[in-house]
Amino acid sequence: MILACQNISKSFGDVDVLKNVNFHIEERDKLAVVGVNGAGKTTLLRIILGEEEPDTGTVVRARDIRIGYLSQHQDISFDNTVYQEMEQAKKYLIDMERRLRELEADMKHAEGVELEKILETYNRLSTRYDHENGYAYESEIVGVLKGLGFAESDYDRDINSLSGGQKMRIALGRLLLSRPDVILLDEPTNHLDMTSISWLEGFLAGYSGAVIVVSHDRYFIDRVSSQILEIEHGKSTLYRGNYSFYREQYEKKRQDEMKAYLNQQAEIAHEEDVIRKLKSFNREKSIKRAESREKLLAKVDRIEKPEELKTDMRLTLTPVTESGEDVLFAEHLKKAYGDNLLFQELGLDIKRGEHVALIGGNGTGKTTLLKILARKLAKDGGVVTLGARVRMGYFDQENQDLDPEKTLFDEMSDAFPEMTNTRIRNVLAAFLFTGEKVFQKIGDLSGGERGRLSLAKLMLSPANLLLLDEPTNHLDIRSKEILEDAIRDYTGTVLYVSHDRYFINQTATRILELRHKVLTNYPGNYDEYEENREKLFQLQNAENPYVDTNQTMTRDGFSIVSTDAYARETGGGGKEEYLQRKEAYAAERKRASDLRKLEKQIAAAEEELDEIGREMNLPENGTNVELLTKLTGRQEELEEQLLEWYEAVEELT
Repeated sequence: MILACQNISKSFGDVDVLKNVNFHIEERDKLAVVGVNGAGKTTLLRIILGEEEPDTGTVVRARDIRIGYLSQHQDISFDNTVYQEMEQAKKYLIDMERRLRELEADMKHAEGVELEKILETYNRLSTRYDHENGYAYESEIVGVLKGLGFAESDYDRDINSLSGGQKMRIALGRLLLSRPDVILLDEPTNHLDMTSISWLEGFLAGYSGAVIVVSHDRYFIDRVSSQILEIEHGKSTLYRGNYSFYREQYEKKRQDEMKAYLNQQAEIAHEEDVIRKLKSFNREKSIKRAESREKLLAKVDRIEKPEELKTDMRLTLTPVTESGEDVLFAEHLKKAYGDNLLFQELGLDIKRGEHVALIGGNGTGKTTLLKILARKLAKDGGVVTLGARVRMGYFDQENQDLDPEKTLFDEMSDAFPEMTNTRIRNVLAAFLFTGEKVFQKIGDLSGGERGRLSLAKLMLSPANLLLLDEPTNHLDIRSKEILEDAIRDYTGTVLYVSHDRYFINQTATRILELRHKVLTNYPGNYDEYEENREKLFQLQNAENPYVDTNQTMTRDGFSIVSTDAYARETGGGGKEEYLQRKEAYAAERKRASDLRKLEKQIAAAEEELDEIGREMNLPENGTNVELLTKLTGRQEELEEQLLEWYEAVEELT
């Protein structure tokens, strides 16, 4: 155990945010903390870090462990360049290297005892430098920078010239390079594109330390986590598995709790009915029997009613009119900003009922394309045609359709006068506006809150074609699920830009990827896209004069050149080198996968060993020779298996 939270409670005024939260993590554990906005996830991280004091409970840390923290709000302003700031994480190695060079120079002029002392210091320092992987720190820095989406041309840029999102990525990279024993991450994927998120998943999955992450990115935590800590109404529940396992168990737990509650309610109702009948006889013996049963009923430990997920908070989207079969058609689209050509000769054809996700790296022009299709931005060339009876609704982050002087409730009731007050409150609740918040002025809302309100309005509009730009931004997991259900059941047509891979998996019938200034079509959801991305990119763009199909992209985000092109550029000798790199990349993917499997097996075996230990220590089992023999045999079997798995982990890392 390297870190444990024991009975952590925290209140702010009359609100109990955390109530007796308990969990512990071991070395290499990957724990994701989930819960609705305001559940206390960030507060828990700050308590672990020591920045907040719990009202009750303690945080136990192993001796000498280092904890690294990436918060959602980093105050970053450095005088360094991008590369220099990354070097700060490895400063101790750079200082060590400089000291080794000094000792090497001193050796040339030393003799006898002095030389022996220098050699002893040099050997000790050299061994530590080697153990800390000092000879590879520069390639490690480059790997992290590339993984987080920085090009080589960015290395010498002043950090103060970067955007807020880029600065957050610098803070994340510096934290990863410092390699603390425990990494605390609060929404680390907010400022990353899909390629960088995929790289981060691989990095964390193979990380030798422990990771605690707060995130609404369900695809990310599904890939990274081995345990889920759910915080609901201040109470914590630990699930040993990834996000998919947690959702399955969570639903089962809710059903079991509701079943137990309803069964008890039925038993109580039956008993109360019997008591009423006994009293109605109005005889001394029957009244005494009724009183006796009342006393027994009063002693029953009542099951608290589980909170029901309100079915009336489901959003039902029904277009007022049905469009024709052809909904949106575009061809020869071109857009450039000065010398920066985003795309040209772009075409798409969207049919009625399709739910199409538009994806691509940051800066490729996804939002620009969506605005052109929505007629919010002028194109430099090409044609956009809407089909018959198409009514378009558009959502972006600018929220220009809101009156800052109105309250949220008035904005919705004025836009939809036929809706009941209850329906309006339920729709607003689905987008995280509850209680007195609905009577707040729109002008007082944050940017994210205005975005959620615009999305709520659009979801109820009579449009039969929805164009959405990052619709899941600023939504918690429950609200995302409500939106997913609504879009999945929507009979109209949807085209949306999103980085939320779980959302895409749940809602997309087709994916369009904007890469290398062209659109590539992928039937199916995100998992199918990942499986077929390079094959379909090559097939669809082989004859396109605007695309160099020799230039492809690997999963880790590093651009590579195809075998033949690489051979041409290197005078024929590059093919072998390329194939070696390709083979090495495949081996690394397999290594990370094997490591994840081993860690799950180890966690399950260790948990079984703990359970065996508890059974062996039970007083009633102390004289049960047959059971103890069986438990001891299983214990030895597990310990032997764990030794093999530990050795395998050592080899893989």
